[in-house]
Amino acid sequence: MTKTVLSVLTGGVLRVTLNRPEKLNSFNEEMHLDLRACVQRAHDDPEVRAVLLTGAGRGFCAGQDLGDRDPRKGGPAPDLGHTIATFYNPTLRLIRALEKPVVCAVNGVAAGAGANIAFACDIVLAAKSAKFIQAFSKIGLVPDAGGSWSLARILGEPRAKALAMTAEPLMAEKAAEWGLIWKALDDETLMPEAEALAAALAAGPTLGLGLTKRLIQSAATNSLETQLDLERDCQQQAGRSADYAEGVTAFLEKRKPEFRGQ
Repeated sequence: MTKTVLSVLTGGVLRVTLNRPEKLNSFNEEMHLDLRACVQRAHDDPEVRAVLLTGAGRGFCAGQDLGDRDPRKGGPAPDLGHTIATFYNPTLRLIRALEKPVVCAVNGVAAGAGANIAFACDIVLAAKSAKFIQAFSKIGLVPDAGGSWSLARILGEPRAKALAMTAEPLMAEKAAEWGLIWKALDDETLMPEAEALAAALAAGPTLGLGLTKRLIQSAATNSLETQLDLERDCQQQAGRSADYAEGVTAFLEKRKPEFRGQ
């Protein structure tokens, strides 16, 4: 049986590829668990210094596979709250808590939870042909996988509500214009640029990058006083790292730093 998620570690970058291309990489239970295992590996393995997430084939991820949820087959209604609590939320929390950079390369359609998993990553690049769809309203559901939080926080209520209620596709260039993703790239340059970015981040000061991620994610809910204290504490920790010493030494010696992620 083909693995639903592929992973390979090269040069500090854990490349994770959603691998159900015949289903536009939509989620079944196996793929949920395989993706979570990859993100957990990124947490646990010090050799992993950055993650690159993408999809196989012509799409990134079409959200949940509805093939096993055909109401015409009879039986009780599914407990989607259980699905979210058991599968989606643990993975989303792991991605957000991972104090290493997560780059997402959206190579095609990203719909429903597929779009929202992309938005949970740190830096999102997308092919210009890619589109993001909050498809939930088409089947009577609400945004999940953190989508209601990401959309409202990044876009504000008016755009978040419109995207969620109309399920209107948002093309990559517009998503970049609105600040929902970092860049929209020509299709043929997406993966080379995503790979180069992930490699550069993996060669960077991992501790400092992780602390930066923590700070920025905390800023939306912290008061200024709380955030200033957190900056102090994180800077104290970063200032004691070997990478900081290497960075200053390299600056004084007018050479490129060789960070070790320590």
